[in-house]
Amino acid sequence: MSGKYGGYMGRVVLYDLSTQTAEEYPWTDEDRELWIGGKIMAAKILNDNLTGKEKPFSEENLIVISTGPLTGTGAPSSSRFNMSTLSPQTGFIASSNCGGRFGYYLKKAGIDALIIKGRCEKPSWLEIDNGKFTLHEAGDLWGMKTGEAQEALRKKVEEEKKRPVKMGQLVIGPAGENLVKYSAVVSDERVSGRAGVGAVYGWKNLKGITAAGTKSVPVTDPEKTKAWCKKWFKYLRNHPLTGEQLPKLGTAALVSQMQKIGILSTKNYNYGQYEDYEKVSGEAIAEKYNLVNKGCLTCPIKCARTVEVEGKAVKGPELETLGLLGGGIMNCDLPMIFKWNYELDELGLDTISAASTLAWAMEANEKGLWKNGLEFGKTDNVSKTFEDIAYRRGIGDELAEGSRRLSEKYGGKEFAIHAKGLELAAYDPRRAVGQGLGYAVSNRGGCHLNGGYLVIMEGLGLHTDPQTPKAKADLTMMFQDLMEMISATGQCLFTSYAFFPGFLITKPKGVIATICNKVVPHAGWAIRLINKHPEIACIHLPVFHHTKMMGYALGMPMTFGKYLKTGERGYDLERYVNSKFGVSEKDDALPKRLTDVPQDPKDPSTKVPLAEMKKTYYEARGWDEKGIPTEKTLKKLGIIP
Repeated sequence: MSGKYGGYMGRVVLYDLSTQTAEEYPWTDEDRELWIGGKIMAAKILNDNLTGKEKPFSEENLIVISTGPLTGTGAPSSSRFNMSTLSPQTGFIASSNCGGRFGYYLKKAGIDALIIKGRCEKPSWLEIDNGKFTLHEAGDLWGMKTGEAQEALRKKVEEEKKRPVKMGQLVIGPAGENLVKYSAVVSDERVSGRAGVGAVYGWKNLKGITAAGTKSVPVTDPEKTKAWCKKWFKYLRNHPLTGEQLPKLGTAALVSQMQKIGILSTKNYNYGQYEDYEKVSGEAIAEKYNLVNKGCLTCPIKCARTVEVEGKAVKGPELETLGLLGGGIMNCDLPMIFKWNYELDELGLDTISAASTLAWAMEANEKGLWKNGLEFGKTDNVSKTFEDIAYRRGIGDELAEGSRRLSEKYGGKEFAIHAKGLELAAYDPRRAVGQGLGYAVSNRGGCHLNGGYLVIMEGLGLHTDPQTPKAKADLTMMFQDLMEMISATGQCLFTSYAFFPGFLITKPKGVIATICNKVVPHAGWAIRLINKHPEIACIHLPVFHHTKMMGYALGMPMTFGKYLKTGERGYDLERYVNSKFGVSEKDDALPKRLTDVPQDPKDPSTKVPLAEMKKTYYEARGWDEKGIPTEKTLKKLGIIP
């Protein structure tokens, strides 16, 4: 159904793999105002269709692939799309974001979101061409790695059309086919990696999807949209984080900074600093290995590195992969990490969960809990181990279940570094306690981004006291809500890096930055006031270009306060859906290594005071003591009538 807003194609489609039929899914302008797009839109669809009794591996489980309204409008870094489903890794909502071209071409095909249910009778792939759906057999594709599968799908489409075709693709690798709990879906070289979305595809016998089309994305005011995009691009290019650090070193730039402040996961989070960090740093990649910088569609930041593996130019590793396959397993061989990163992408495995599960197994072996042949610092058997995981061979069959399930079987729960079954990113939160809170309460599990990424204020951008719990709960809520909304619009979260004025980054010891860092821990009451009553922030912030873009491109009036409240609505909706599947306060937890064991034995503050912060966080969000949104909160946000 088309409507009054720009940015939308006006069509949501429900496709049933079992019957090979497509039907229109109703989506109104009111839905667009409340649920915007992306992961918020997906949460609404899941809430309306799931009761709490469904299983991840079932025909009733849905996969929702949703774009954002800014995708295709020319907004910077706006090619992202989201996939949400029930996670086989956590049992709760998996919302996995990706920067490949598929979302852009799904909109070019005239579709804002695709909902998939049912199960293919045999291995298949789905073709979308200008809104027309065709399910093809994929027996010849089953078993292919992700790069080969994408090449084969392109060849099939172009041979049928007898011409080159501009298109987006999604595929799974052997890991998804074999239902590895943390298997991924790949688009181009970008990966929708977290929480096992690939395994849901595999269970549904869906090898991949292609999308192509010739439709244009409408905008409400083309001239103002174009002018605002030009101004926004310039701002991002001139900001020290999005215009210098990320283009120069990529996310790998953070390795050195994390080492400096003691948050670089080392030897499965035993420590926060790695002696050989310089050998696996962004500086080392830039000096010796980077071939060229790349970026997603419409992205001025270009944070992706390109490196050589076995004579082939491929995507280089991100910060998480460097940290967890570097110091995380006591390895300083950078070319080896390049090779593993490429192999994991080709197999269709989440690099974060694969690396963290490997580190847990190494420590379990070291402690005599599970003799498996894996050792810290030993790298000659790692490639084979990853392949064994993808094909569920030998110990790989057990490693494919992830660190939580392994620790439940063999012991070692205190050093299984996960939240809700999802392994944490490479940031040790014992010296960034707000980040620790975010990990614990994140809707999809141990995610640094869905957790609010408060570490950017605790040493990676600003320098507020990283050990104090003061104001961290309120800041976590605000940052989660902002990032929820940015994701929903289809934009990369790196656009939020420029939220902080550049001088706070370039002059960290300047008078203003010093005052800011000192004041923030005492400003929880002010942040709480905005969180509780976002309508008072009826302004546009000069450092936050997102709100005016919504007005120009969509014709949807948007203040900073409304933007924040919409993000809150999405975040609480996901929590509400998760509560149907049993999520409560008990699940907002971290392993004892992070909450009970100080990183520095001489400094008892170097652990996460989770219980204290969690209580304040629930109060800030309007959740009850069990961590469930109250009826009052749900009504206030329009989640229930």
